[in-house]
Amino acid sequence: MTDPDPPPHPPAPPAQPQSSYRSPAGPPGRRATALLLVTATLVGAAAGCSAIALASRARAYCDAGWEAGGRFEMTLLLWLVVPGCAFLSLLIAFLSRKLPLLLRPVPFPLVLALVVLVFFATEGTLDGYPGNPARCGPDNVPPWWPGWLPA
Repeated sequence: MTDPDPPPHPPAPPAQPQSSYRSPAGPPGRRATALLLVTATLVGAAAGCSAIALASRARAYCDAGWEAGGRFEMTLLLWLVVPGCAFLSLLIAFLSRKLPLLLRPVPFPLVLALVVLVFFATEGTLDGYPGNPARCGPDNVPPWWPGWLPA
């Protein structure tokens, strides 16, 4: 007796057409974390620039500081405050990694607003400096600054 023919192999699946779409490099959580870190760094740098601009504007308005607006001093501080705020924001991003994804951005505006307020209070209002008494009081707080915010 002859052996029966072996069963044929199952047919190969049809070839998939090549797509130009690439899948993301990692899981969606990693992409969201990377996006949060980049955004945090940029928001921190923007907060640093805002702090410098606010303090310079207050000094220029009250004519307080070595020169109007303290341009020289603020330029030197710019190189410290902007990277410092960006680093602080990045640190906040790392510390808030354990929070749920929707709550991770919450600490940024709180901490950065506090930094901007403290910088304005220490550098923008030079208490006791002989500024223009017709525009500002002896504490050099400009009248456009809200009274309910500390200065």
